Amino acid sequence: MKASRFAAIAASVATICSAGGLAASALAQNVAAGPEYSGRFTDTRTGKVWTPNLDSLDAYQPTDPNHPVNREFNPRDQQAGIPGMVQLHPKAELMGTVPITAGPTVPIMTIDAPSLQAVPGKRWIAVLYVTNNSGGTINPIVDCHFTNHGQKVESVRLIVPPAGPGERLGMAVRGPRVDMFTDAVTCVPMAPQ
Repeated sequence: MKASRFAAIAASVATICSAGGLAASALAQNVAAGPEYSGRFTDTRTGKVWTPNLDSLDAYQPTDPNHPVNREFNPRDQQAGIPGMVQLHPKAELMGTVPITAGPTVPIMTIDAPSLQAVPGKRWIAVLYVTNNSGGTINPIVDCHFTNHGQKVESVRLIVPPAGPGERLGMAVRGPRVDMFTDAVTCVPMAPQ
C-alpha cells in the first residue's frame, strides 16, 4: 500500500474516532452532502437502487443566513412541534420479493430501521422499508415519530399501499421542515399486527 493512501486512510479513521466513533460515521452516512445530494438509496436486502418520490409541496427554507430559521440555536431548547398526527399516503416503490416466512415466530409485516436524512432547504425524511412476510396481501399502517432528544417534533401515520405476498416496499416518509431540529425517527407497525 502506498504511503499516501495509508496516510489518507489513517486520517479518515482519526477523524471518525475523534468525532464520536460510530455515531459520527452513521451521521456522516445520513446527512445529505449539500447541493450535490442525489436522493438515491440502495436497499441492502434486495440491492435495488432507487430514488424516492418526494412531495413537491415541501416547504422552502430561506437561504439568507440572517433569516430567523437559519440562525444558530440550541437544539435542546427547541420548543417547536407539530401537534396531533399527520396522515400521509406515501408512494411506495417495489424493491422485490422475499421468501414468505410468517409464522409463530416471524411477524406478518416487518419494518427495517428507518434512516433519517435532511434534504437541504426542505424537510427531514426517513427512508423506510416494509416487508410482507405472509402469503396474502396486506394493507400496512405505520406510525413514525420524529423526535428531538426524546421530545416529539412530529408524528406521522402512513397508509402504505397494499403489499402482495412476499413483497418488499421502499418509501420516503416526509417529516418536519429542516428548520425544526430532529435527531431520531422511530417507526412502529399499527396494522397488520
